[in-house]
Order: sequence, then C-alpha cells, then structure tokens
Amino acid sequence: MKSKPNLGFWKLWNLSFGFFGVQIAYALQSSQVSRIFSTIGADPHDLSYFWILPPLMGLIVQPIVGAASDKTWTRLGRRLPYLLFGALVAIVVMCFLPNAGSLGLGVSQAIIFGLIMLMFLDTSINMAMQPFKMLVGDFVNEEQKGMAYSIQSFLCNAGSVVGYIAPIVLALFLSNTAPAGEVPPTVTWAFYIGAAVLLLCVIYTFAKVKEMPPHEYAQYQGIEVKADAPKEKTNLLKLLVRAPKVFWTVGLVQFFCWAAFLYMWTYSTDAISGHSFDAPSEQLVTGVTIDGKAYNDKYIFNGNRPVISEGHLAIAGFEIDGEWAEPRTVVLDGDTIVKNKQVVRNEQGVPAFEVAPSGKTQIARAGQTIQIDGYPELGVAESVMSVSELSLVQPGTELTLAHIAKDNGNNGEYILEQTSSLPSVDSPESISLNYTTVLNAASKQYQDAGDWNGVLLAIQAIAAVLWAVVLSQFRKRRLGYSLSLLIGALGFISVYFISSPGVLAVSYALMGCAWAAMLAMPFTILTNALSGEHIGSYLGLFNCTICVPQIVAALCGGLILHCFPAASNGAPMTVCMLVVSGVLLLIGSVAVWNIKETFGSHKDATEAA
Repeated sequence: MKSKPNLGFWKLWNLSFGFFGVQIAYALQSSQVSRIFSTIGADPHDLSYFWILPPLMGLIVQPIVGAASDKTWTRLGRRLPYLLFGALVAIVVMCFLPNAGSLGLGVSQAIIFGLIMLMFLDTSINMAMQPFKMLVGDFVNEEQKGMAYSIQSFLCNAGSVVGYIAPIVLALFLSNTAPAGEVPPTVTWAFYIGAAVLLLCVIYTFAKVKEMPPHEYAQYQGIEVKADAPKEKTNLLKLLVRAPKVFWTVGLVQFFCWAAFLYMWTYSTDAISGHSFDAPSEQLVTGVTIDGKAYNDKYIFNGNRPVISEGHLAIAGFEIDGEWAEPRTVVLDGDTIVKNKQVVRNEQGVPAFEVAPSGKTQIARAGQTIQIDGYPELGVAESVMSVSELSLVQPGTELTLAHIAKDNGNNGEYILEQTSSLPSVDSPESISLNYTTVLNAASKQYQDAGDWNGVLLAIQAIAAVLWAVVLSQFRKRRLGYSLSLLIGALGFISVYFISSPGVLAVSYALMGCAWAAMLAMPFTILTNALSGEHIGSYLGLFNCTICVPQIVAALCGGLILHCFPAASNGAPMTVCMLVVSGVLLLIGSVAVWNIKETFGSHKDATEAA
C-alpha cells in the first residue's frame, strides 16, 4: 500500500473550504428554525417534535450516501456529486423555508409546509456536509488528519459565525418585526444570503478539488482491484457488526452530546427571550371543554363562523347602539382594530383590545367614529360592544372542530379540512375554553432575543475556533475531549443563573469548548481506526450517532418541559431545558473515558504480516 503524501496547507484548506458555506446554512437552521416556528404560531411544548423528521431522514439517507459514494466513480468525482446534489437542494429550500408564514396559509398549513422544508433542508445540508468528511479520509494521511480536521473545524465555525450574526447585522438595514405569523425580513434575507454563499462555495470546491481515479485511490487505500471482478454490494448491516469497538464507544459519547445541543437549538431563543429579555406572554385558546371532555385543535366553527381561529377567539360581531352587525373589518377613530374578524395586533404583539372569554366588552365611547367594512364613518352615540363567538353558543348549538381551515376570499366562507363534529352544547354552563400560555413571538422583545441568540451562538462558534487550537495541543485526546464537554456542561447550566444578556456571552463561550470537541474529536478517532475500503460507509453509519440522539431527544423534549413549573408570566420555563443539556454533557464527559483508540493502518499491517 502506498503511503499518502503530506499535503500543503492550501490543499488541506481546499478540501474543506466548502464547509464554510454549508455551515452558514446549518447555523441558520439551528439558530432560526425554532424562532420561525414560534413566529408562525407553534406551541413551545411542540417545538422539539418538529426536529424529529430531519435526523430521521439523516438516519436513512446518510448511510446510503456513504455506501453509494464508496462505489461511485464519475467524471465529476467520487464524493463531489453528492455535494452538488445536496447543496442545490439546500439552496432551493433556504429560499422557501423563511416564507412559510407569508404564503397565505393557516397556522397548521404553514407549520406543515415548514416541517417539510426543514426535513429537506437538514437532509440536504448533511448530504452536502458528508463529502467533506470523506475527502479528508480519502486524501489525508494519519499524521495530518488532526490538522485537516482542525482546518475543517475552523471553517465550520467561521461559517457558523456568519450564519449566526446575519440577522442582527441585517437589522441595521431591515425591519426586525413583521405582522403576526410572518417571519421578519432580517431572518428571510439571512437565508437568501446564506443560499448565495453556499452556491459560491460549491463552485469553488469543484474548481479546486480533483478526486483520484479509482486505481490511484486503491493504491493509497490498500484495496485490491480486479479488472474483471464484479462490483461487491455493500452490506451495511455486516459492516455495522464488524465495526471496531471505538465506533460504539465514541457513538455513546455522541449520544449525550447531540441530545444536549438539540435542546439548545430548540429552546435557546425561547429561553433567553423569557429569561433575559422579559418577552411578554399571551394566552392562546387551544380548544373547548364540553361536559367535562376537552376538544383541542387550531380551529373551531359554529356553522361557518369561526369560534377559535389560530389560537385566538374570533369576533362574531358587534352590537352598535342596540343593533347587531357582523363586520369583517372595523376602523375606530382611524385605527383598524378588527381585520378579517380577528383583533389587530401591533408590532409588539399587543392587541387593539382584549376580547372577554364570554359576555361583552366595550371598545368605543360616545363621540368616537367607527367605519365598518369600508362604509362611511358613523358617529357612535352610545357605545360599541364586541362579543366573542362563544357568547353566541346557545343550547343545541353544533360545533365543528377543524385541523386546517382557509379563508376563502372575503366572502366569509371557509374551507375546512380534517373536521369532526363536537357534541351538542346542552347549556352555556357546559362549555368552557381551554388556554395555554406562551411567549408572544410577535413581540419586539422576542424578535430582539432571536437576534441576540444568533450573536450568542456566534460567540460560541468563535470560542470553538479558539478552543480547537488549544485542543490540538493535548497529547491525550481523551483528556481534551472529556475536559471540553465538562466545560460546555458548566456553560449550559450557568444560563439558568444569569439574566443579563451580555453576561450570557460567557456561558455560550464555554459551550463552544464542547462544540469544538464534538466537531474534531469523534471523526479523528474514528477515521484513524478504519481502513480505506469502507470509510465512506462507516462515516455514513457513524452519522447515525448524530441522528439517533436527536430523534430520542426530540421525542422526549415536550414531555421533559412539562415537568418544570411555569415561569412567573405563565409561559413554559424553557431555560430549564438548557440545564438538562448541561446534565447530558456531564454524562458524556464521563463516557469519554470508555474510549480506547485503535489505528486502521496498524491493524492492516498486522494482518499483512
């Protein structure tokens, strides 16, 4: 077997440069996706469930990509075709995802659309990321692998910094607020710019990296090539059974690390917005209880009129000087207070008036002017009373529950999907509203916290770059790995005790130490334990140690959050989920000491002797 030559710095740089663009996309996903879903109208208790599909797709796709790339030889290369396909899909998805709330869809529809986009984004990012890890294994000898992965870690974190700070930088030029349910322009344009940079990085990689032809690759990897031999099919299950022990011991550490960071990506924005930015909370109506039984969904209708729409009580109509009217739009003294039968909210998410759960609420005084559905202003002699839809529910009323509803133009008609009829209401006393309290994602405080979350994650990435340099000086990898995770755990736990947004920078810098180790150590240890023939397959399988913990964490996130008491404003205390992350990293730092490194080349030499 020929020895791989030492490569110059710029060749090592070129092998990983595309990671910069891929990581911008990944940083935007990890820092902004939960913010996007919360802005659209998702319940914080459901946020972790939205992260199940991406790693599930990675669990299926990555081993297939790894195994397929081991057998792929094309004019474009061996690994690079997968980079091209993954990057192009990611670019397209990045242009659609932040617009999920701006397409005229209802909350449920927008969330479903966003989930599909997130699934494709995460899968395509991982597909584009995987070739860079494999290229290092293909081209770099064991002596230089530490440096190669350090360069990759640097580019990874540099891309992360750009992706994380993009929204707050764009806030200097663009609005950081938007109508309720829509994502601010700062976030949307951050995704657009990230997609453009990713495209440029892919072009650069194809211009600078030329993969080895099959016979040359075989010589460097010690693979016997027979001209007439049929192509061997890769059996992933057999490879998994024959995987070196280090595959499993490192994988155990990966489990605790990636579960911890999934909770950070999921809950970080909510945690700091409520804990450090005092974002206001709001009560959302989740459904109704009839005769003691709860019926919860996004929409409830009385006939074709909404009772509950997008978590808010719909406005059935108004009593004007004793006359009943059902206008869609109401303007009071020049300010629109009702639009499409919904109470208008300002940029901070504050409603024009609060609708009482039942009964009547006065919203105008004598002498004020009111305009209904565009008709000329009317002088209000006595008062204008708003009436919630539920106050109209009389004995015998039939209610309809709908999972998805869409306003069919301005004629007051609705298109309902996934509907079911609720029991008849026997008496007004037999029906009551079900509420949940969440942070007001449309408020300025929440959106400012979303930008600051990006800054904190950028600080984490910068700290990771600096710590990676320190990490490379450790002679004993296990000591550096374990110490890094321990420092990261302290960072996570400290967030609970810090309310100052500025001081949180220290906590996130400590988290960066763990992130640096997670990026560099596992792949360095694993690739040193593998021979070249199935390195792509094993790296694809090893990606499961990233996906599985995220799936498990996502499934458990909502249940764990329910175990903690609510914050003083009634919203879920999501900051406790970062403490859970810290505990997981503590366990991971202990599990590191179970790893015993081996070297694939030594094993090959022994077998050859």
